[in-house]
Amino acid sequence: MAPGLVEPASQTSQKLPIEKWVRPEPTKENLDWAPLSTIDLSRFDEPGGKQELAKQLYDAVTRVGFWVVTNTGIDDERVLRQFSIGNTFFKESLEEKRRFPCNFAEGEYFGYRENSRWIGDTGVKENVEMLNIHKDVPAWKDVGKHRLVEENWEEIRSFHRDLWEKVARKLFVLISIMLELPENFLSDAHAYDETSDDHLRYMIYNVRSQEEWDKTQAYSKGGHTDFGSLTLLFSQHIAGLQIRTPEGDWKYVKPVSGGITCNAADTLTFLTNGFVKSTIHRVVTPPSDQLNIPRLGLLYFSRPGANTPMRTVPSPLLDRQGLIPEEHKDTSKPVPTGTEYVRARVKDVHHKTVLDKREGTKFEFKGLAVQNYYE
Repeated sequence: MAPGLVEPASQTSQKLPIEKWVRPEPTKENLDWAPLSTIDLSRFDEPGGKQELAKQLYDAVTRVGFWVVTNTGIDDERVLRQFSIGNTFFKESLEEKRRFPCNFAEGEYFGYRENSRWIGDTGVKENVEMLNIHKDVPAWKDVGKHRLVEENWEEIRSFHRDLWEKVARKLFVLISIMLELPENFLSDAHAYDETSDDHLRYMIYNVRSQEEWDKTQAYSKGGHTDFGSLTLLFSQHIAGLQIRTPEGDWKYVKPVSGGITCNAADTLTFLTNGFVKSTIHRVVTPPSDQLNIPRLGLLYFSRPGANTPMRTVPSPLLDRQGLIPEEHKDTSKPVPTGTEYVRARVKDVHHKTVLDKREGTKFEFKGLAVQNYYE
């Protein structure tokens, strides 16, 4: 069930003006930044380039889970334009934003997520808003679009597809090479034209006081992992994202000019039986010199769809390491699909009015399990 049928935008001859957004100044605080590998995608089509990049990516994917890609072929002006569209959306009236809400009751994530949930018993609400935009594929032709999205659809859909083609697809190829699979194995399992819950996300952490941050931080200090396979995050200069390193330390993720920060997520971990690391991360209070600046985000989430079974892929590398369970070698045995798992997880996490603490708990769905909270 789609979150809403398409409604025509308000009858007007004038498009909504989009004010140009610029990145805030980076923090001047001396933060403890995580050392992340950088993958230069301009080398992807060079002779032997994919193989060399796969070697460079190995440690990041299997041990750290976060890395940076550069030279993607996506011009920064296009990126800033998408930030500007997102920023314009969040300034729209609540009535307009609520036209197409996320249908969390069905585990669907397309549409607008309001910052309406209470954080436990703190008396403070979440400060996060987001708009998740589906792929332009026939299965989602009836998903509703807000006026701003409708008016800029050609630009958004083109950017959406280019993120897949120029970044996500190439990363799946590199990971397939690493796993000694056919190059297109994982990109086919996440194919753009297939039905899946991939989405482009505009996101904002609205300003809150230090006192409010202090009250609510206990609910996120343990961190989380992402639901799908790959997450792409564009730099916006407000510090706050931290990862838990392999050594168990929390370190900040530094914005990289012209780069995209990437991380592996749960379903890619399931497909490799833990070989690919779904990294624990969290968002914390911004530095004092950025506390009063909204933290605007632009992200892309790649998720396996209805035709991708959640069983360990037939990788010779994984087989040699004893990571392919015998039951997964029998492909006739039914297992959950990517869509089934992701939607069950979305429903579990988001279909609620109060955010609860989840220390010591995990989410389980048809044999797939992840921690809800990490120490």
